[in-house]
Amino acid sequence: METYTEPEDIYVTLDLEDGTELECLVLLRFPLLGRQYAALIPTGSEDDPDAEIYLYRFGEDENGEAVVGNIEDDEEYEAVSDRYDEILDEIEYEEMGGDDVVDEPSSHGKRRK
Repeated sequence: METYTEPEDIYVTLDLEDGTELECLVLLRFPLLGRQYAALIPTGSEDDPDAEIYLYRFGEDENGEAVVGNIEDDEEYEAVSDRYDEILDEIEYEEMGGDDVVDEPSSHGKRRK
């Protein structure tokens, strides 16, 4: 069972509400609720512990290019945000020498800090 992946150098461009574009690196991808999601960080901010992280639906187009989509509602966003936090805890635990077993819980592109 795939719980999350840390892709190598996948970049996407976000079209922000103010009409500007923001290039982001895909930090990790993870499944939840029958969909794929991605945590994104603006390029150049990878080493900034205070950088904003953006959570989006994730997929690939017919050419295999990465595409992101908005998370549709607050309930979906909360579930994705909670899962992202769990993954961060799992990664921290593994880095401290914990078990390699990671379980997925059964249970609008928005940004979070």
